[in-house]
Amino acid sequence: MPTDIDIAQSTTLRPIVDVAAEAGLDAGDLRPYGHTMAKITPQALEGRPERGKVVLVTGMTPTPAGEGKSTVAVGLAQALRKLDRRTVLCLRQPSLGPVFGIKGGAAGGGYSQVLPMEEINLHFTGDFHAITSAHSLLSAALDNNLQRGNSIGVDTRKINWRRAVDMNDRSLRNIVIGLGGPLSGLPREDGFTITAASEIMAIFCLSRDLSDFEERVSRIVLGTRPDGSFARAAELNVGGALALLMKDALAPNLVQTLEGGPALIHGGPFANIAHGCNSLIATRAGAKLGDIVVTEAGFGSDLGGEKFFDIKCRIGGLEPEAAVVVATLRAMKHHSEATGRADAGFENLMAHVENVRQFGVPVVVAINRFADDSDEDIQAVGSMCKGAGVRHAECDVWAHGGEGGLGLAEELLRVLEEEQAAFAPLYSTDLSLVEKLETIASRVYGADGLTLTPAAAKQAQQIVENGLGDLPVCVAKTQYSLSDDPSLLGRPKGFRITVREFRISAGAGFIVALTGDVMTMPGLPARPAAEDMRIHPDGKIEGLF
Repeated sequence: MPTDIDIAQSTTLRPIVDVAAEAGLDAGDLRPYGHTMAKITPQALEGRPERGKVVLVTGMTPTPAGEGKSTVAVGLAQALRKLDRRTVLCLRQPSLGPVFGIKGGAAGGGYSQVLPMEEINLHFTGDFHAITSAHSLLSAALDNNLQRGNSIGVDTRKINWRRAVDMNDRSLRNIVIGLGGPLSGLPREDGFTITAASEIMAIFCLSRDLSDFEERVSRIVLGTRPDGSFARAAELNVGGALALLMKDALAPNLVQTLEGGPALIHGGPFANIAHGCNSLIATRAGAKLGDIVVTEAGFGSDLGGEKFFDIKCRIGGLEPEAAVVVATLRAMKHHSEATGRADAGFENLMAHVENVRQFGVPVVVAINRFADDSDEDIQAVGSMCKGAGVRHAECDVWAHGGEGGLGLAEELLRVLEEEQAAFAPLYSTDLSLVEKLETIASRVYGADGLTLTPAAAKQAQQIVENGLGDLPVCVAKTQYSLSDDPSLLGRPKGFRITVREFRISAGAGFIVALTGDVMTMPGLPARPAAEDMRIHPDGKIEGLF
């Protein structure tokens, strides 16, 4: 079978105005970026009712290579379109860090991709650059204030705000800035976060519009004063300038699936170190333009799935109607071989099914087929799902596109017709910060309890004293285990979750709890994917995946 990029490059794309017309938009509703990409103007969406049913695609605990969750989401949208359902796909934009690192892009694969794949995986419409620039402007304004007398009164040893760049660069995790004498700024410790994990990215993805974005960035906590109070971004008076940088970026990006259906690619927070969902603006736009909205949240139900329900749906007022949990034989064998128990893989899958059901959302398991999977093994997983009373369908969208997802699409439609969702977040924000974390740890991860380091306990107390204890929690955790230890596979028991640090994302509207050894700035692998990439004299790109 051809490579992903070969398939993408051999596909004739529909003019973006034709894709827009299928979604009920005309040329005047678009700001084109060439002939195959466009932004939808805010005015085009005003006054339209949100009627589309929101369907989440999540997954079981993945292997390092991933289980094709984005590919399944694309294939499902293509299959629903084949069944004459007006469907809009909503995905995250890939970060350049993973594109050039080990994971590659995030535009789907095989015959279930979003196109133009090269542009989506690279600079696209410039949204990530705008987010990084806005983040950098706030960093520059903060250090300028320190240089000119520190009118905001922040303790320079307790500054929370870090810089951002959209690249895997471990050397920037911890740095010293301001060296070179008095004219070069105030020397202090600093560090970088990858753009996909920055608070500006989270604010971008949770804002309703430009004015909401500006209000949210004003609430950003920059650091702590000697009296324990928080210094906020509003005190630097640059919220208007940050919004100015985002005036175009906040409009959702319209592209197409390989089969020509409408797709909105907008925002790209990671799910292990951020909230892992595409923008609220795009999802709500999808609900205005389609009868069914297929969206995705990163990694398993314990990460992107839980954050989709507890953060994005709570903040955005979304009412998801169903969810698809992606399973693969590869992942199930990975868990079983690592634990030495034949049923460990299926136990992991069932944990994720139960996680979704806790939110009152009906579930379908998509058994995502890989080329070397046998019919017997696929059927065995289906039999186990049937025995457990779980709806399921085989899915072969990588090799066959929408045609390979018809069984999944038909099963999903039956769920939407036969089962009534009763969505509710897992916890009330009235609970204490620790109680919210304990709820997630026990009910989603299966932990016996929660442990806070002394530093984290002190930070938790300070968060409450500054009036932020009622915010939801975003847990930064390994994606390779239901626990915070990547070596504990299957459905582990008898463990505790350790929170080592809290970071405040008051503008985004949540508190980040860092567990295990998860980093907010990834590093490159021994052999980065970038080493296999090149562009030929005729402009053809090679090695991107």
